[in-house]
Order: sequence, then C-alpha cells, then structure tokens
Amino acid sequence: MVKNHLAGDARGGFIPSHLKVLTAIRTWARGEIQDDAGDLNGMSQPTVSLVCKQGALALVAQRAQWIKMPQHDTEQNNIIAGFHSICGFRQVTGAIDCTHIRIPKIVSNATLEIMDIVAHWRGSTHDSRIFNECRLKQRFEQSESKGRLLGDSGYACTSYLFTPVLNPNPQKEEMYNWAHIRTRNSVERCFGVWKQRFQCLLRGITTKLENTKLYIVALAVLHNIAMHRQDLLEDVEVRGDGNVPVTHAIDASLRGNVARAAFINQHF
Repeated sequence: MVKNHLAGDARGGFIPSHLKVLTAIRTWARGEIQDDAGDLNGMSQPTVSLVCKQGALALVAQRAQWIKMPQHDTEQNNIIAGFHSICGFRQVTGAIDCTHIRIPKIVSNATLEIMDIVAHWRGSTHDSRIFNECRLKQRFEQSESKGRLLGDSGYACTSYLFTPVLNPNPQKEEMYNWAHIRTRNSVERCFGVWKQRFQCLLRGITTKLENTKLYIVALAVLHNIAMHRQDLLEDVEVRGDGNVPVTHAIDASLRGNVARAAFINQHF
C-alpha cells in the first residue's frame, strides 16, 4: 500500500521500507521521542523525522479511499442502520465533534470509523466555526449528502444537524436527548480508541504545524485501516472535551428548531 512511497533512501543510506513503516508506527503508537525510536532501530533523530514524514505522506495519499462519507445508497443505509441499532435514532449518517489535537473535527460512523476530518484549525477555534467553513456543511446545504448529523450544543441546530434540546420538557424531549446522547457518543468513543491506538495524540505532536496536520490525517487513515482489518482495541467510554458549556450553546436557527421539534413529535 505504501511501499512505493517509501522506496527512496533516507538520511545515512538505504533503509528497508518495512523498517521505515515499523519505526513510524512505533513512534506514533507509543508517543515516543524520536531520539528514543531512532536508538532502537539504529537511526538518528533527523532520520526518524524524515521516515515519519514519508510514512505520513504515503498514508495521506490514500485518504480518499479510507476517509469518506457514504457515496452510495447501500453505504448510507448501512451507516443509518448502525446508528439506529444503538437506541432507535432515525436517519443518522454521522456523529460530529472536535478535539484538542490542533483542533481536528471528525465525523464518525457507529463502528468508530472516521468518515470526515478537518485538521487545520488552532485550539482556540470554536466547533461551530470549523463546521461552518468546511466542505461537509456545503454538501449538506446543497443536498449532496443525505440523512443528518448529530452534534453537541456547540453547533447550531439545523435541519441536517440535530443538537440536544436545552431545558427539555418531560417525556418526548427528554427521550430525544437520551437517544441523542447515546447515539452521538459514537464519535467520543472514536476519539478515545483513536487516541488509545496512537499515544502521540494524547501526549501532543511536537513538530512543525504543517507536519502536525499531516500526521493527524495520516493517523486517521491508519485508524480506519486498522478498524477495517478488525485490529480492534478495547472500546473506551470517553466524555466530551467539555470545551463548549451547554449554557453557551448556539441554538439560534429557527428552521432547525422547527425541524427538530417535528422530528421529536413524530418519533418520540
């Protein structure tokens, strides 16, 4: 898959492709300092840095194959069925959230695969701004993507992105919130498993910003490859980052509120 991208020599002479792959994965998975990873494989720190970048570039070249929203009805129906099986929430095609690893935004499915990622924002950027300026929102606005996303209260409620109801009324709205939280929890679990798989995401990637963004996308590709090949880790229950207090929620979309209310009345 990545052999052709890694065929060239590294600093200090020829290094077999498989050793480059193992070195890069060890560095990312264990969150090791590059000097330590290099010592184990007889490489200098600059060589390890180069090898990691080569590996990341090779993985990012596979992005379109491994990170994508559903393209066909069959794929979409499978994703909807996966979310529906959690607690009956209808027509969900993705759960959306951000995390503070250079503030990437991801959309996951119910099996904890990453279907969309944006990794070029800084940590102070609000979740809603990241979504408002991404291509995925345009696709939903233009009806290129079907179904709906589930997000937390940091996002505006729209006809295609449902958020929890603030101060819910008993029964219907409380039942909706209960189902919403448990269904959307898929994206938080996805973050948890992803970070558990690659400890560098927990400890922080101490490279230049351009390389950090590259590594984040590469590790998303590698995570999806691992999930596809059933290289599973123990599932992790993770709470949200807590970066958006519910009292500061963005809930100003009248059309979105009306669509959500109609959905609640019909299905709860």
